[in-house]
Amino acid sequence: MSSSLRWYAWLALWVVFPCMAQQKVQSIDPAQSRFGFEIKTRFGTKIEGFFPRFRGDVVTLADGRQQVRFRLDATQVEIPGKDRYTSWMRGEDFFDVAQYPVVEFESLPYVDAVVKQGGDIVGNLTIRGITHLETLHVVPAECTRPGYDCDVISRGTVLRGRYGMNAWQMALGDRVTFILRGRLQEARRP
Repeated sequence: MSSSLRWYAWLALWVVFPCMAQQKVQSIDPAQSRFGFEIKTRFGTKIEGFFPRFRGDVVTLADGRQQVRFRLDATQVEIPGKDRYTSWMRGEDFFDVAQYPVVEFESLPYVDAVVKQGGDIVGNLTIRGITHLETLHVVPAECTRPGYDCDVISRGTVLRGRYGMNAWQMALGDRVTFILRGRLQEARRP
């Protein structure tokens, strides 16, 4: 390895490593969390579904703000007790899981007070390869350690047509509300 290449490698480590060391990553607990959604029909009923498989984390940045990221496995999206609806949701008219198996959200940085006191978390939502800035409205916490001693609850409503899900307009409304109830995994103690 040439001395200039070695110098660049050390410089990269010197710049990147402190940034990585200052971030704290906490995983969202899949056993205690739920990522669901609801959509109203034009006939006045509500269809509720959920994503049984997902992964996500909360990153505490060097400046103390946080970011939340999650990936929902759309191939497993389910409308409980309604096999035909589940097939439609996975099909090309909705999530089109053959082409787009994952729904992703990555927030912009936010202050920790939002999780405790309630407020908005804004971020990029990607469905069917289409990304838009969306807002999750976080409910004020019912405990002093939200995410550990109580759920962090948030809701966000999106227009499905913006993500290319235009089918069934005569039967289904355009508004889809995502309901997220999240817990963090406790760090193991020695």
